[in-house]
Amino acid sequence: MEKYADVIQIGARNMQNFFPAEARGTSEKKPVLLKRGMSATLDEFLMAAEYILSEGNYNVMLCERGVRTFSDFSRNTLDLAVVPAVKKRSHLPILVDPSHGTGKRHKVLPLSRAAVAVGADGLLVEVHHQAGRKALSDGIQSILPEEFAELMTEVRQIAEVVHRVVN
Repeated sequence: MEKYADVIQIGARNMQNFFPAEARGTSEKKPVLLKRGMSATLDEFLMAAEYILSEGNYNVMLCERGVRTFSDFSRNTLDLAVVPAVKKRSHLPILVDPSHGTGKRHKVLPLSRAAVAVGADGLLVEVHHQAGRKALSDGIQSILPEEFAELMTEVRQIAEVVHRVVN
């Protein structure tokens, strides 16, 4: 897989599966996207990243994708408070995945805007031209291409307010 991939993702369910994390550290030094586990604390999240870093791969990105809570109105609770907390305690970039974080298309744009406002270094957003029931995977959390274009315009405006630049 590493021969063809630009980034290696360690998903939420494997965040604390230390063997793959260590293996990523000794790989070809491809960037690693480490998604936060569904019940992981900030310390557990940062320590999982340390396993990769300790093996010599310093190309690690963190990703907040929601945690399990008592809430039943979205798939997960997107913990945007973790973004400034990571920024305070770590040098690693942190991305936010509002698509998986909520599992609901109508929540992706507002939470993406909020993620940029709190300092996220990037977004992972699912986009599909037939978002909804026709998409083969994750359709209910995917936004349409025209919504993505709108989001990018808004994200650039928000980034400017918080003294950031979107490439």
